[in-house]
Amino acid sequence: MIASMTAPALEIRGLARNFGALAVARHIDLVLERGARHALIGPNGAGKTTLVNLITGVLKPSAGRVLLDGDDVTGLPQAARARRGIARTFQINQLFRGLTVLENVCLAVAERTGAARRMFPSVRRDAAMIDEALAQLDGLRLAGDALVPVRELPYGRQRLVEIALALAQRPRVLLLDEPAAGVPSAESHLILDVVASLDPDIAVLIIEHDMDVVFRFARRISVLVAGAVMTEGTPEEIRADPRVRAVYLGESGDRHG
Repeated sequence: MIASMTAPALEIRGLARNFGALAVARHIDLVLERGARHALIGPNGAGKTTLVNLITGVLKPSAGRVLLDGDDVTGLPQAARARRGIARTFQINQLFRGLTVLENVCLAVAERTGAARRMFPSVRRDAAMIDEALAQLDGLRLAGDALVPVRELPYGRQRLVEIALALAQRPRVLLLDEPAAGVPSAESHLILDVVASLDPDIAVLIIEHDMDVVFRFARRISVLVAGAVMTEGTPEEIRADPRVRAVYLGESGDRHG
């Protein structure tokens, strides 16, 4: 217990993944302390989503370890890691578009609590689940959309629903894989505001191309190039690093990579 209380929320040690002779993750080290606000940036093909898949258990590493609160979870499958406190969003949202916003979040709550596996859930448990889902939506300013089918929402609000699903898992570590991807600029402030107001106890890793989002959100930034961490530092250090500007920030007007 003492180790788990003092250990980082998430620690990656020497994580590697090879597809045949192709190395897509090369001995990556990364530490997220509790409450971290950390961004992972890099050009297209750098291996950012591959790293998220290794952390969450979608992919098995060729080498290295993933530790959650000091416990080695490298051998655990994706569902077990989620139950232990690792949640994620995706580049393309993974929502049930024909269901309402509330139904989507209720499903996430039910999966976490085990209600989804009970054949005859009680009315009391159902009511508690709905109350929790509504509270989650209220915190993300989505309560007014609770009974709206997801497919009828603007895309920016659909991205918020996906964040609500991730938060319904009550994560200790939240991985946001390009939360602003595909969101019109007029709606991107919704994502920024929600990300800025996330529970300060949750360690958050954001993978994002939009450098406005990155520099507004992150307290530390890691730069991934060709599957390896080239450098890590504060936003000010990363912004001033000529190597970063050469391989990433300078590629297209300091915004995309």
